Amino acid sequence: MPKENRLTRKKDFDTVFKGGQSAKYDFLIVKVIKNHLPEKRFGFVVSKKVSNKAVVRNSVRRRLQNTVFNILRDVQSSVDVVIITLPGIEKLGFSEIEKSVGQVFKKLKLI
Repeated sequence: MPKENRLTRKKDFDTVFKGGQSAKYDFLIVKVIKNHLPEKRFGFVVSKKVSNKAVVRNSVRRRLQNTVFNILRDVQSSVDVVIITLPGIEKLGFSEIEKSVGQVFKKLKLI
């Protein structure tokens, strides 16, 4: 995922957490807030509750990033999005994660 499409600073994450609209689907919680930038930015939170092993957490994060990158051009407006994972997502395959992300984005009217 290109750097301009990533949330990296704590301040940006805090802004989304405080003022963002949220939706839950399966093992995902998504928070969204409009930004005043030309691009869409995404951040991912995969905590130790998902797995104590960094290899597993990074695998889940990479699958989520790849899924979001595939549907990035379908997202209509410029928004900041934080995707929070819940325990159990590490057992899902790529296609199931892709379906979940698509459903929660439709629920929030992002695509």
